[in-house]
Amino acid sequence: MNLFTLTTLAVGLLLIFTGLYLLLKTHNMLRIIIAVEIVMKAITLLLIFAGLMNGKMALTQSFIITVIVVEVVVAVVAAGLAINLFRHNGDMEISRLNKLNG
Repeated sequence: MNLFTLTTLAVGLLLIFTGLYLLLKTHNMLRIIIAVEIVMKAITLLLIFAGLMNGKMALTQSFIITVIVVEVVVAVVAAGLAINLFRHNGDMEISRLNKLNG
């Protein structure tokens, strides 16, 4: 393994662990959205790296486009929930999500 391979894997894993740590430690909706985005960017980075190592960049590009579309949909739905939560409660604590009935 060369330095590029080790660096790319280390950065990808560090981003995944950072995102997962943020998901576990926060109760703020905006921070949760950011943490999910960090994890998705790390997955995109590792997909690019896997395609580069296997020589199948066309297949990798189609996977990445799919991941980006799913990522945008998740971010928009989560942002809508965060806006609704802020309108009803004045803050973005997820412990108050059970009050958004109907």
